[in-house]
Amino acid sequence: MILKKIKKLLRKKGNEEKEFEGRGLIIFKSVKDAMKAESILKNYNVRVVAPPYEIREGCDLALEYDLVDELGIKRELEKNNINPLKFIPLNDYSLKPLELIKIKEIDGFIMVRCGNMKITIDKEGNIVNISGGGCPDVPYLALKLKGKNIKDIKEDETPKSLGYTLCAYTLNKAFEKAKELINLKNKF
Repeated sequence: MILKKIKKLLRKKGNEEKEFEGRGLIIFKSVKDAMKAESILKNYNVRVVAPPYEIREGCDLALEYDLVDELGIKRELEKNNINPLKFIPLNDYSLKPLELIKIKEIDGFIMVRCGNMKITIDKEGNIVNISGGGCPDVPYLALKLKGKNIKDIKEDETPKSLGYTLCAYTLNKAFEKAKELINLKNKF
């Protein structure tokens, strides 16, 4: 299946435990702080993840980062009045962050899930369903996106541009991954 080929291309090689050496997690009090920090730190090697349950404190989102960048990241966050709860080195494999994005192929459709939000596309990239979450903008997002081809959606029509909630944010993460999968498929 095409999805298996795409997953194989995206999969990192090597020992999974070594993947986390030199990495850390930034724990935030609120989702708003985590989202703002991701935007501010776009010049650093950061990615949004779900912190392991054992260290989750205020928010279901955390940023994974390179430890060598910690001083610069702290300075940048301080300059922008964002006060994370903790910086935690990932030297213990049991602290491995949880992936926010899950991909599943079902009867020729690809469903990409991020948090509670799901976007389902066909093999050409047409959005056939949007579901999940409980935020008030989810029906609006579904109405605006369903039936369109993911490759044709302009920046100002993406979930992050149309919505204002955590659901819109996580749907946008799923949207970006689905678009990446379709673009990879088209390279073959």
